[in-house]
Amino acid sequence: MARSLMYRSLWIPAVFSALCSGIGAAQQAVPSDASTPAQTPQSAPSPDQSSSGKSSSDKSATAPDFTEARRLTQQGKIDDAIAELQNLESRDPSAKGLDLELGTAYYKKSDYVKAIGFLKKAVASDPNNGEAAQLLGLSYYLNGYPAQAIPLLEKVQTWFPRANVDASYILGICYIQTKDYPQSRKAFAKMFDVAPDSAASYLFTARMLFRREFDPVAEEYAQKAAALDPTLPLAHFLLGELYLYKSRVPEAIAEFQKELAINPGNAATYYKLADAYSRVQKFEDAERLLQRSIWLDATSTGPYILMGKVLEKKGEFQLAVRALQKAATMDPNNAMTHHLLGQAYRDMGKKEEAETELKLAEQLQTQQDSRP
Repeated sequence: MARSLMYRSLWIPAVFSALCSGIGAAQQAVPSDASTPAQTPQSAPSPDQSSSGKSSSDKSATAPDFTEARRLTQQGKIDDAIAELQNLESRDPSAKGLDLELGTAYYKKSDYVKAIGFLKKAVASDPNNGEAAQLLGLSYYLNGYPAQAIPLLEKVQTWFPRANVDASYILGICYIQTKDYPQSRKAFAKMFDVAPDSAASYLFTARMLFRREFDPVAEEYAQKAAALDPTLPLAHFLLGELYLYKSRVPEAIAEFQKELAINPGNAATYYKLADAYSRVQKFEDAERLLQRSIWLDATSTGPYILMGKVLEKKGEFQLAVRALQKAATMDPNNAMTHHLLGQAYRDMGKKEEAETELKLAEQLQTQQDSRP
């Protein structure tokens, strides 16, 4: 079940959104040594077939100069970098380090099948090369094979700049996908530098589980976090979010109230509690809480959008328009904002303005739906 646009905007870091957006495109082949995958990719040549087919043994003792290929890669000219590396390969197919460079280039290109083929040879040639092992594990993960990624990522959890991702995070996600939740908790504990059995580790894991839509386990872990440390900030907030998502509104309200008692300075809690009140038509309470949220943090569009919706429900159309115009100024490409503005203008009898906003909302929604 997809999360709402406004709901996602609070918690999903862009870098991980960008990473995960490539996963769907990468589900294209079954590696030659892979067991039954978590997802069934389309048939394509195996990673071993996609590489040059050269033996990983008997490498030249001296590595060629990869400076130009690496420069092209840094400039985003991945195809040019691969062509440069292929020229080097044609002159010396057994050149030291060439498999790693080609595997890295294909990894950067999101061609994980070919990356796996070259990186497997790089690891076979030098089992102690941590960067090659980590990139191979990441390539397996991004190609939809978390089980194959885990042993490689377990061995190497150092940050390598060319991987451009925290391997502890990917390892934790792989454990979630293979339903090994205790191990995922240990991976996230390492990532956030907390004790593996601490309340914080349960909370971090609960958040990751919730993002991945493992809702029952997320609820269990969030409850465990709150039980281990009743004053832990954001544990009750996460439970409130989960219950609100499940339309268990009374439970959500109770959890958000508990969070405010512990952490009264969190603007997002006032916003989410206002959302819960609006769903049971307690618009006065919702408006009061939204004002507090905005006073604490005037940079988020969510409270302004919800404020416009609440005021429109109360019949205060002019004030609703003002709040929604503020939200539209902050984020002109939010389809929901323009749709609500159109409704408010229509309620005020301003047909032309309503038609303009509703048409714009439809265009923006179409653009959003067309994105991969």
